[in-house]
Amino acid sequence: MKYYFDWKNEAKDDEMEIVINDLKNDGLILLPTETVYGIAGNAYSDVACKKIFRAKGRPQDNPLIVHISDLEMLEKVAEKPNEVEEKLIKAFMPGPFTIILNKKNVICDTVSAGMSTIGVRMPNNRIIHTIIKKSQIPIAAPSANLSGKPSGTSLDDIIDELKDEVDVIIDGGECNIGIESTVVKVTNGVPIILRPGFITEEDIKKVVGKVKLDDNIFKTVSYGEQVESPGMKYRHYAPKTKCVLVEWGKQQINKVNELLKKNPNACVLGFEEDREYIEVDSRKFILLGSKNNLEQISKKLFTSLRKIDKYDNCNLAIIEGLPKQGLGLSIMSRLSRACEN
Repeated sequence: MKYYFDWKNEAKDDEMEIVINDLKNDGLILLPTETVYGIAGNAYSDVACKKIFRAKGRPQDNPLIVHISDLEMLEKVAEKPNEVEEKLIKAFMPGPFTIILNKKNVICDTVSAGMSTIGVRMPNNRIIHTIIKKSQIPIAAPSANLSGKPSGTSLDDIIDELKDEVDVIIDGGECNIGIESTVVKVTNGVPIILRPGFITEEDIKKVVGKVKLDDNIFKTVSYGEQVESPGMKYRHYAPKTKCVLVEWGKQQINKVNELLKKNPNACVLGFEEDREYIEVDSRKFILLGSKNNLEQISKKLFTSLRKIDKYDNCNLAIIEGLPKQGLGLSIMSRLSRACEN
Protein backbone atom coordinates (compact mmCIF):
# COMPACT_ATOMS: atom_id res chain seq x y z
CA MET A 1 0.00 0.00 0.00
CA LYS A 2 1.34 3.39 -1.03
CA TYR A 3 -1.69 5.50 -0.13
CA TYR A 4 -4.61 5.38 2.32
CA PHE A 5 -7.52 7.76 1.73
CA ASP A 6 -10.49 8.32 4.03
CA TRP A 7 -13.43 9.14 1.77
CA LYS A 8 -16.28 8.38 4.14
CA ASN A 9 -17.43 11.98 3.78
CA GLU A 10 -15.96 13.16 0.48
CA ALA A 11 -13.18 12.57 -2.01
CA LYS A 12 -10.43 15.16 -2.30
CA ASP A 13 -9.39 16.32 -5.77
CA ASP A 14 -5.67 15.69 -5.31
CA GLU A 15 -6.33 12.20 -3.95
CA MET A 16 -8.72 11.45 -6.83
CA GLU A 17 -5.94 12.36 -9.26
CA ILE A 18 -3.63 9.84 -7.57
CA VAL A 19 -6.30 7.12 -7.83
CA ILE A 20 -6.94 7.76 -11.52
CA ASN A 21 -3.22 7.79 -12.31
CA ASP A 22 -2.87 4.50 -10.46
CA LEU A 23 -5.62 2.97 -12.60
CA LYS A 24 -4.00 4.24 -15.79
CA ASN A 25 -0.67 2.73 -14.71
CA ASP A 26 -2.04 -0.77 -14.00
CA GLY A 27 -2.20 -0.34 -10.23
CA LEU A 28 -4.73 -1.94 -7.89
CA ILE A 29 -7.16 -0.11 -5.60
CA LEU A 30 -9.08 -1.42 -2.61
CA LEU A 31 -12.40 0.40 -2.63
CA PRO A 32 -16.04 0.13 -1.55
CA THR A 33 -19.14 -0.57 -3.58
CA GLU A 34 -22.71 -0.69 -2.25
CA THR A 35 -22.45 -4.48 -1.95
CA VAL A 36 -18.92 -5.37 -0.73
CA TYR A 37 -15.41 -3.94 -0.99
CA GLY A 38 -13.57 -4.74 -4.21
CA ILE A 39 -10.03 -5.05 -5.56
CA ALA A 40 -10.16 -2.77 -8.58
CA GLY A 41 -8.06 -2.60 -11.72
CA ASN A 42 -8.26 -1.29 -15.29
CA ALA A 43 -10.54 -3.68 -17.22
CA TYR A 44 -8.82 -2.65 -20.47
CA SER A 45 -5.46 -3.82 -19.13
CA ASP A 46 -4.36 -7.45 -19.20
CA VAL A 47 -1.47 -6.54 -16.89
CA ALA A 48 -3.75 -5.00 -14.24
CA CYS A 49 -6.28 -7.82 -14.37
CA LYS A 50 -3.60 -10.48 -13.96
CA LYS A 51 -2.47 -8.57 -10.86
CA ILE A 52 -6.01 -8.90 -9.46
CA PHE A 53 -5.92 -12.68 -9.86
CA ARG A 54 -2.52 -12.86 -8.19
CA ALA A 55 -3.54 -10.56 -5.31
CA LYS A 56 -6.55 -12.71 -4.48
CA GLY A 57 -4.99 -16.07 -5.26
CA ARG A 58 -7.96 -16.48 -7.60
CA PRO A 59 -8.19 -19.32 -10.15
CA GLN A 60 -7.78 -18.01 -13.71
CA ASP A 61 -11.05 -19.64 -14.88
CA ASN A 62 -13.15 -17.54 -12.48
CA PRO A 63 -14.24 -14.44 -14.47
CA LEU A 64 -14.24 -10.86 -13.16
CA ILE A 65 -17.14 -8.40 -13.32
CA VAL A 66 -16.67 -5.15 -15.25
CA HIS A 67 -18.00 -2.04 -13.49
CA ILE A 68 -19.16 0.91 -15.60
CA SER A 69 -20.45 4.41 -14.91
CA ASP A 70 -23.19 4.83 -17.51
CA LEU A 71 -24.88 3.46 -20.63
CA GLU A 72 -22.36 5.21 -22.86
CA MET A 73 -19.59 3.14 -21.29
CA LEU A 74 -21.74 0.01 -21.63
CA GLU A 75 -21.68 0.51 -25.40
CA LYS A 76 -17.87 0.61 -25.31
CA VAL A 77 -17.37 -2.67 -23.44
CA ALA A 78 -20.25 -4.88 -24.64
CA GLU A 79 -22.39 -5.61 -27.67
CA LYS A 80 -25.86 -4.07 -27.91
CA PRO A 81 -28.33 -5.63 -25.44
CA ASN A 82 -31.51 -7.27 -26.70
CA GLU A 83 -35.01 -6.12 -25.68
CA VAL A 84 -35.20 -8.19 -22.48
CA GLU A 85 -31.68 -7.22 -21.45
CA GLU A 86 -32.52 -3.55 -21.99
CA LYS A 87 -35.56 -3.84 -19.70
CA LEU A 88 -33.41 -5.36 -16.96
CA ILE A 89 -30.71 -2.73 -17.38
CA LYS A 90 -33.28 0.07 -17.18
CA ALA A 91 -34.88 -1.44 -14.07
CA PHE A 92 -31.81 -2.39 -12.04
CA MET A 93 -28.88 -0.22 -13.11
CA PRO A 94 -27.29 1.46 -11.29
CA GLY A 95 -27.51 -1.04 -8.46
CA PRO A 96 -26.49 -4.51 -7.21
CA PHE A 97 -27.19 -6.18 -10.55
CA THR A 98 -24.83 -7.76 -13.10
CA ILE A 99 -25.86 -8.81 -16.59
CA ILE A 100 -23.92 -11.18 -18.86
CA LEU A 101 -23.36 -9.71 -22.34
CA ASN A 102 -21.16 -10.43 -25.33
CA LYS A 103 -17.96 -8.50 -24.77
CA LYS A 104 -16.10 -6.21 -27.13
CA ASN A 105 -12.41 -6.75 -27.80
CA VAL A 106 -11.39 -3.72 -25.73
CA ILE A 107 -11.95 -5.87 -22.64
CA CYS A 108 -9.04 -8.21 -22.13
CA ASP A 109 -9.54 -11.98 -22.14
CA THR A 110 -8.16 -12.24 -18.61
CA VAL A 111 -11.31 -10.52 -17.35
CA SER A 112 -13.64 -12.99 -19.07
CA ALA A 113 -11.53 -16.10 -18.33
CA GLY A 114 -11.18 -16.54 -22.09
CA MET A 115 -14.94 -16.51 -22.79
CA SER A 116 -16.74 -14.28 -25.27
CA THR A 117 -19.02 -12.86 -22.57
CA ILE A 118 -18.54 -10.59 -19.57
CA GLY A 119 -20.58 -9.63 -16.55
CA VAL A 120 -21.32 -5.89 -16.53
CA ARG A 121 -22.47 -3.88 -13.53
CA MET A 122 -23.17 -0.20 -12.86
CA PRO A 123 -22.53 0.27 -9.12
CA ASN A 124 -24.68 2.58 -7.04
CA ASN A 125 -21.90 3.87 -4.80
CA ARG A 126 -20.58 7.40 -5.10
CA ILE A 127 -16.91 6.47 -4.63
CA ILE A 128 -16.48 3.81 -7.30
CA HIS A 129 -18.95 5.56 -9.61
CA THR A 130 -17.03 8.84 -9.44
CA ILE A 131 -13.70 7.11 -10.08
CA ILE A 132 -15.06 5.34 -13.17
CA LYS A 133 -16.78 8.48 -14.45
CA LYS A 134 -13.77 10.77 -14.02
CA SER A 135 -11.21 8.30 -15.33
CA GLN A 136 -13.41 6.96 -18.15
CA ILE A 137 -11.91 3.55 -17.35
CA PRO A 138 -14.18 0.52 -16.75
CA ILE A 139 -13.10 -1.25 -13.58
CA ALA A 140 -12.69 -4.97 -13.06
CA ALA A 141 -13.38 -5.46 -9.36
CA PRO A 142 -13.98 -8.80 -7.67
CA SER A 143 -14.74 -8.88 -3.96
CA ALA A 144 -11.87 -7.80 -1.72
CA ASN A 145 -10.80 -10.98 0.02
CA LEU A 146 -8.30 -13.75 -0.46
CA SER A 147 -9.89 -16.33 -2.74
CA GLY A 148 -12.28 -18.59 -0.86
CA LYS A 149 -12.52 -16.42 2.27
CA PRO A 150 -15.58 -14.34 3.22
CA SER A 151 -15.95 -11.08 1.32
CA GLY A 152 -15.30 -7.79 3.11
CA THR A 153 -18.04 -5.30 3.90
CA SER A 154 -15.86 -3.05 6.05
CA LEU A 155 -12.21 -2.16 5.75
CA ASP A 156 -11.45 -3.60 9.20
CA ASP A 157 -12.36 -7.09 7.94
CA ILE A 158 -9.88 -7.15 5.06
CA ILE A 159 -7.14 -4.54 5.42
CA ASP A 160 -4.61 -6.82 7.10
CA GLU A 161 -4.82 -9.55 4.47
CA LEU A 162 -4.77 -7.20 1.47
CA LYS A 163 -2.78 -4.07 2.39
CA ASP A 164 0.39 -5.47 0.79
CA GLU A 165 -1.44 -6.47 -2.42
CA VAL A 166 -2.78 -3.07 -3.51
CA ASP A 167 -1.39 0.41 -4.21
CA VAL A 168 -4.27 2.50 -2.84
CA ILE A 169 -6.80 1.84 -0.08
CA ILE A 170 -9.98 3.92 0.05
CA ASP A 171 -12.03 3.85 3.24
CA GLY A 172 -15.67 4.45 2.47
CA GLY A 173 -17.14 3.06 5.68
CA GLU A 174 -19.40 0.02 5.83
CA CYS A 175 -21.08 -1.22 2.66
CA ASN A 176 -24.85 -0.80 2.60
CA ILE A 177 -25.95 -4.19 1.26
CA GLY A 178 -23.40 -6.81 2.28
CA ILE A 179 -23.80 -9.54 -0.35
CA GLU A 180 -22.62 -9.35 -3.94
CA SER A 181 -24.71 -8.45 -6.95
CA THR A 182 -27.27 -10.69 -8.62
CA VAL A 183 -25.82 -12.09 -11.86
CA VAL A 184 -28.25 -12.74 -14.73
CA LYS A 185 -27.92 -14.10 -18.26
CA VAL A 186 -30.79 -13.87 -20.73
CA THR A 187 -31.19 -17.06 -22.77
CA ASN A 188 -33.97 -17.40 -25.38
CA GLY A 189 -35.68 -14.37 -23.91
CA VAL A 190 -35.68 -15.72 -20.35
CA PRO A 191 -33.50 -14.23 -17.57
CA ILE A 192 -31.54 -16.95 -15.77
CA ILE A 193 -30.11 -16.11 -12.35
CA LEU A 194 -26.56 -17.47 -12.29
CA ARG A 195 -25.77 -16.02 -8.87
CA PRO A 196 -28.55 -14.79 -6.57
CA GLY A 197 -27.99 -11.48 -4.83
CA PHE A 198 -29.84 -8.49 -3.43
CA ILE A 199 -32.04 -8.23 -6.54
CA THR A 200 -34.33 -11.23 -6.10
CA GLU A 201 -36.14 -13.65 -8.39
CA GLU A 202 -39.38 -11.87 -7.50
CA ASP A 203 -37.92 -8.45 -8.41
CA ILE A 204 -36.92 -9.65 -11.87
CA LYS A 205 -40.25 -11.36 -12.47
CA LYS A 206 -42.04 -8.04 -11.89
CA VAL A 207 -40.03 -6.48 -14.74
CA VAL A 208 -40.10 -9.17 -17.44
CA GLY A 209 -42.69 -11.67 -16.20
CA LYS A 210 -40.47 -14.73 -16.10
CA VAL A 211 -37.18 -15.87 -14.62
CA LYS A 212 -35.32 -19.12 -13.95
CA LEU A 213 -32.69 -20.19 -11.45
CA ASP A 214 -29.50 -21.76 -12.78
CA ASP A 215 -28.99 -25.41 -11.83
CA ASN A 216 -25.53 -24.67 -10.40
CA ILE A 217 -26.60 -22.29 -7.63
CA PHE A 218 -26.53 -25.00 -4.98
CA LYS A 219 -24.31 -27.50 -6.83
CA THR A 220 -20.59 -28.12 -7.06
CA VAL A 221 -19.49 -27.37 -10.62
CA SER A 222 -17.39 -30.10 -12.22
CA TYR A 223 -13.65 -29.54 -12.72
CA GLY A 224 -13.00 -28.04 -16.15
CA GLU A 225 -16.55 -26.75 -16.57
CA GLN A 226 -16.74 -23.04 -17.41
CA VAL A 227 -18.96 -20.65 -15.47
CA GLU A 228 -19.94 -17.16 -16.59
CA SER A 229 -20.51 -15.83 -13.10
CA PRO A 230 -18.00 -15.55 -10.27
CA GLY A 231 -18.78 -17.16 -6.94
CA MET A 232 -20.31 -20.34 -8.32
CA LYS A 233 -17.47 -22.77 -9.02
CA TYR A 234 -15.25 -22.99 -5.96
CA ARG A 235 -15.67 -23.04 -2.21
CA HIS A 236 -16.34 -19.41 -1.31
CA TYR A 237 -17.02 -17.21 1.69
CA ALA A 238 -15.48 -19.86 3.95
CA PRO A 239 -13.77 -19.48 7.34
CA LYS A 240 -10.89 -21.83 8.15
CA THR A 241 -13.08 -23.53 10.75
CA LYS A 242 -15.32 -26.31 9.43
CA CYS A 243 -18.91 -25.12 8.99
CA VAL A 244 -22.14 -27.13 9.05
CA LEU A 245 -25.39 -25.67 7.70
CA VAL A 246 -28.61 -26.75 9.43
CA GLU A 247 -31.43 -26.40 6.90
CA TRP A 248 -34.58 -24.45 7.72
CA GLY A 249 -37.41 -26.47 9.24
CA LYS A 250 -39.45 -27.31 12.35
CA GLN A 251 -36.64 -29.35 13.88
CA GLN A 252 -33.91 -26.81 13.18
CA ILE A 253 -33.22 -25.84 16.80
CA ASN A 254 -33.28 -29.49 17.92
CA LYS A 255 -30.75 -30.38 15.23
CA VAL A 256 -28.49 -27.51 16.28
CA ASN A 257 -28.61 -28.69 19.90
CA GLU A 258 -27.91 -32.30 18.84
CA LEU A 259 -24.76 -31.13 17.03
CA LEU A 260 -23.71 -29.10 20.07
CA LYS A 261 -23.93 -32.20 22.31
CA LYS A 262 -21.61 -34.06 19.93
CA ASN A 263 -19.30 -31.05 19.52
CA PRO A 264 -18.92 -29.19 22.84
CA ASN A 265 -16.33 -26.81 21.36
CA ALA A 266 -18.63 -25.64 18.57
CA CYS A 267 -19.89 -22.11 18.05
CA VAL A 268 -23.25 -21.16 16.54
CA LEU A 269 -24.28 -18.56 13.97
CA GLY A 270 -27.96 -18.09 14.70
CA PHE A 271 -30.99 -15.87 14.80
CA GLU A 272 -32.22 -13.50 17.46
CA GLU A 273 -35.50 -15.41 17.88
CA ASP A 274 -33.72 -18.73 18.56
CA ARG A 275 -30.99 -17.50 20.88
CA GLU A 276 -32.62 -18.51 24.18
CA TYR A 277 -33.39 -22.03 22.90
CA ILE A 278 -29.92 -22.92 21.62
CA GLU A 279 -27.81 -24.66 24.25
CA VAL A 280 -24.50 -22.90 23.77
CA ASP A 281 -22.48 -20.49 25.90
CA SER A 282 -23.56 -16.96 24.99
CA ARG A 283 -19.93 -16.14 24.24
CA LYS A 284 -20.00 -18.70 21.42
CA PHE A 285 -23.24 -17.45 19.86
CA ILE A 286 -22.71 -15.20 16.83
CA LEU A 287 -25.84 -13.22 16.08
CA LEU A 288 -26.77 -13.16 12.39
CA GLY A 289 -29.81 -10.97 13.06
CA SER A 290 -33.56 -11.40 13.03
CA LYS A 291 -35.28 -13.88 10.70
CA ASN A 292 -37.75 -11.07 10.04
CA ASN A 293 -35.06 -8.72 8.73
CA LEU A 294 -33.17 -10.42 5.89
CA GLU A 295 -31.56 -7.14 4.80
CA GLN A 296 -29.95 -6.88 8.22
CA ILE A 297 -28.67 -10.46 7.93
CA SER A 298 -27.25 -9.86 4.44
CA LYS A 299 -25.42 -6.75 5.64
CA LYS A 300 -23.81 -8.61 8.58
CA LEU A 301 -23.31 -11.98 6.88
CA PHE A 302 -19.65 -11.85 5.86
CA THR A 303 -18.52 -10.08 9.03
CA SER A 304 -20.33 -12.77 11.03
CA LEU A 305 -18.59 -15.54 9.09
CA ARG A 306 -15.23 -13.90 9.74
CA LYS A 307 -15.91 -13.92 13.51
CA ILE A 308 -15.85 -17.74 13.54
CA ASP A 309 -12.08 -17.99 13.22
CA LYS A 310 -11.57 -15.63 16.17
CA TYR A 311 -12.59 -18.41 18.57
CA ASP A 312 -9.36 -20.20 19.51
CA ASN A 313 -10.94 -23.47 20.63
CA CYS A 314 -13.83 -23.66 18.19
CA ASN A 315 -13.57 -26.77 15.98
CA LEU A 316 -16.98 -26.44 14.30
CA ALA A 317 -19.36 -23.64 13.35
CA ILE A 318 -23.04 -24.60 13.29
CA ILE A 319 -25.05 -22.23 11.09
CA GLU A 320 -28.82 -21.83 11.06
CA GLY A 321 -30.37 -21.75 7.59
CA LEU A 322 -33.26 -19.80 6.07
CA PRO A 323 -36.06 -20.58 3.60
CA LYS A 324 -34.68 -20.47 0.04
CA GLN A 325 -36.92 -17.69 -1.20
CA GLY A 326 -36.48 -13.99 -1.83
CA LEU A 327 -33.35 -12.61 -0.24
CA GLY A 328 -33.16 -15.82 1.80
CA LEU A 329 -32.17 -17.68 -1.37
CA SER A 330 -29.21 -15.34 -1.86
CA ILE A 331 -28.08 -15.65 1.76
CA MET A 332 -28.39 -19.45 1.63
CA SER A 333 -26.34 -19.62 -1.56
CA ARG A 334 -23.44 -17.96 0.31
CA LEU A 335 -23.85 -20.13 3.39
CA SER A 336 -23.95 -23.32 1.35
CA ARG A 337 -20.67 -22.37 -0.40
CA ALA A 338 -19.08 -21.59 2.97
CA CYS A 339 -20.02 -25.06 4.19
CA GLU A 340 -18.78 -27.03 1.17
CA ASN A 341 -16.13 -29.68 1.82
